[in-house]
Amino acid sequence: MKLSFKYLLHDIVMLTGAIPGLIWFRPKVLYESKKAKRKIKGGALLASNHAGVRDPVYLMFGVWYRRHRFVAMKELFEHSKFTEFLFRKVFLCISVDRDNFSLASFKEIVGALKGGELVTIFPEGHVNESGFGEFKSGVALMAKKSGCPIIPIYTKRRTNVFKRLTFVIGEPIYVDELMERLNTKNLDDVTAYVLEKEKELERICMEKCGEVKPV
Repeated sequence: MKLSFKYLLHDIVMLTGAIPGLIWFRPKVLYESKKAKRKIKGGALLASNHAGVRDPVYLMFGVWYRRHRFVAMKELFEHSKFTEFLFRKVFLCISVDRDNFSLASFKEIVGALKGGELVTIFPEGHVNESGFGEFKSGVALMAKKSGCPIIPIYTKRRTNVFKRLTFVIGEPIYVDELMERLNTKNLDDVTAYVLEKEKELERICMEKCGEVKPV
């Protein structure tokens, strides 16, 4: 990650918090395959399960070498002018209305992806502490329109504050390879594929952590 005046506040916060955060969280990153080990370069949509409210902070330690543009619900921005400044300028979040997703938000996300940024999204749209909820098809549409890959990442839920952070990163998913034509059915099929990939990463995590026996 190169320092940039444009992201000065964000970079200062990230750099000052990096060393104590890495010491405390001791992140352990597992990979689906050798292909998944390659560093994420250029525009990409990082899609994660949403096990808790601290997931955005955790993910910054899972993929520490990139700036994250988090897709966040608009309610977080509306508490005060300070919180709006904090989420937009410091944490680089993109505001979305979960009940009425706007074209402006969609264009901002796709524009960030096309501009080579890493956009991090929780396709469930809300915290789900047990298992997985339904993934929203917007994740597939954003990837299709931007031409950028979806990078699935599984974040293991921490049961206490002393547990190490554990992640599993999957291989990039190129929507164009899965979808010839853009229509509702194909979007739903790709979204279902991303959800199944997340579940596969969860199985890998459980096996690697010794919590279940390999099948």
